[in-house]
Amino acid sequence: MTKDELLAHCLAKPGAWVDQPWEGDTVVKVGPKIFAFFGSGGGAETHGSVGVKCGPNRDTADEWLKRYPQDASVMAYIGRSGWNDLRFGGAIPDDEVLEAVDESYRLIVSKLPKKDRPA
Repeated sequence: MTKDELLAHCLAKPGAWVDQPWEGDTVVKVGPKIFAFFGSGGGAETHGSVGVKCGPNRDTADEWLKRYPQDASVMAYIGRSGWNDLRFGGAIPDDEVLEAVDESYRLIVSKLPKKDRPA
């Protein structure tokens, strides 16, 4: 899977849109909230990472770190809230990366006020 394919998967979600709040970094939001962070830098197109909410808390998100210690890591600054960086194009199967994006989207949408939720 490539970054473009993963980005297309994110954008297929109801209400999803791309933003670049920081120079060179792409995020995908639903309403005003981010549900996927895309890393930048060398190799990001085929062996990049996506930052997603992997659970409601750190304990749940830590399961990814145990299963894929080389390809999953706690996100800086927001990791304590259950966010991880997952490397795609590595040991994590593509379908699991896609499921993680889907779960991140679901978790973020569930916390949005009803007025900001996609129809």
